[in-house]
Amino acid sequence: MRLKKLFSGLLMGIIAFAPMAVKADETATIRFILTGDMPEFTSEDGRGGYAKLASVAKTFKKQTKRNIRSLLIHAGDAYSPSLLSGLDKGKSTVDMLNAVGVDYMVLGNHEWDFGPEITRERVWQSNFTVLASNVIDNEGLPVDGTVRTAMEMVGPFRVGIMGLVTPNVKEVSSPETDQFLPVMDTAKKLAKELKGQGANLIVAIGHLDFVEDMEIVQSGLVDVLLSGQDHYHIFFDNGKDVWMDAGEDAEKVGVLDVHMKSYMKRGKKRFSWETDMRYVDTKHIKEDTAIASKVKSYEDLLGKELDVKIGETLSELDSRKKTVRTEEAAIGNLIIDAMREGVKAEIGITNGGGIRAKKIYDPGTKISRRDILSELPFGNVVVKLGLTGSQIWEALENGVSQVEQNAGRFPQVSGMSFKWNPKAEVGSRVVSVEIGGRPLIKGKNYTVATNDYLANGGDGYSVFKKGKVIIDASGATYLANMVMNYIEAKGTVSPKVEGRITAQ
Repeated sequence: MRLKKLFSGLLMGIIAFAPMAVKADETATIRFILTGDMPEFTSEDGRGGYAKLASVAKTFKKQTKRNIRSLLIHAGDAYSPSLLSGLDKGKSTVDMLNAVGVDYMVLGNHEWDFGPEITRERVWQSNFTVLASNVIDNEGLPVDGTVRTAMEMVGPFRVGIMGLVTPNVKEVSSPETDQFLPVMDTAKKLAKELKGQGANLIVAIGHLDFVEDMEIVQSGLVDVLLSGQDHYHIFFDNGKDVWMDAGEDAEKVGVLDVHMKSYMKRGKKRFSWETDMRYVDTKHIKEDTAIASKVKSYEDLLGKELDVKIGETLSELDSRKKTVRTEEAAIGNLIIDAMREGVKAEIGITNGGGIRAKKIYDPGTKISRRDILSELPFGNVVVKLGLTGSQIWEALENGVSQVEQNAGRFPQVSGMSFKWNPKAEVGSRVVSVEIGGRPLIKGKNYTVATNDYLANGGDGYSVFKKGKVIIDASGATYLANMVMNYIEAKGTVSPKVEGRITAQ
């Protein structure tokens, strides 16, 4: 994190350029207006949201003159997670992306939250170019509707574009049989292809983690990297290529101008480029009225469906990330108890990272449908597995293997308790496990309630794929609905932290 801030603070506005021209011949500019990681439609604390993004995009596109090409770029993570996506699986988001005039988008990990069929459906609904250059299906073909590369003509110049997706999607989302080729291998191959097609400038739109971003930058394979996923605003320039990260929610919209020119030197035509980089803080940007109206219509629709009270909590519920991803949480107990009861399983295990609203509910709070869908926005269903005691132990070891990173795999459990040592080596952290008040028997079979994401091996729970499927996803109930029904049936709930998970 310190390194990110260092880049953001020290490298702002540095200009990248090739050797000085002797005599200008032809010039042109390509402008990238960059956003990403924005599944929610509205602004927060006066910043961000689609209506403000539309205003920024319109302003900069209006400045387009001869030999200037402006493109609105989305760096991935749009379809999910949000309240509305919990109802329509990202369909309204694509409608919004179309309305604001996105030109190019790379798929992010959350684009697979509802499975590969929905991914493809949303891609085909898009009125813009969708890239996923390193993603193939089980037949070795690109994701249906996406393109591997694109070429933009800007005056006399060719700008080659690729889209790179982090392979980590396999762990954090639900791509099923979709496969993710190595990022660097793909970048090397496509850069060569694009140059062979006459590209003067190579651009990668990436949904990559910080390490992957740095590998691309340091490789020199691309001239410009426009990236999302890190959720930071980053300017980076090493004198050979430029990296800009989108941040999140369009709070600050990136604007990157690449000024290209050709010139004669020693009798040969040469090419050079230089950049201007800046972020537009949307705090004081007026909303685009047409997009604001569209956002309001969706908010009104949500209000009718979601602002219905279903019960009351008599105890405090804390869904902040630092709670649900590192320790037993009362809200985690509430959710997993509902899941276990709903499918009549002996125990239940769910991932803390699936609890998303990041808020505290005081005792006496009336719980609404909106609250539950805010907490559980992914559209998961509750499945039932048969697992051995050894497999359950292995699952718990995975659950506590990345607590230091606040990883989403941290387990919230029901019908069981376990002790673990955070100072022990990964893979040997679980100290003891009890089920129904008795020590776990490794050779015994148990029934387990979980969500379909974990059942398919998500968040590192590959051991779940070895279990016997008792209730599969096709016959399952939506997780959010199961929790809502549970609360509504009881009227009042009072979950507490009760020693299910103990760090020694």
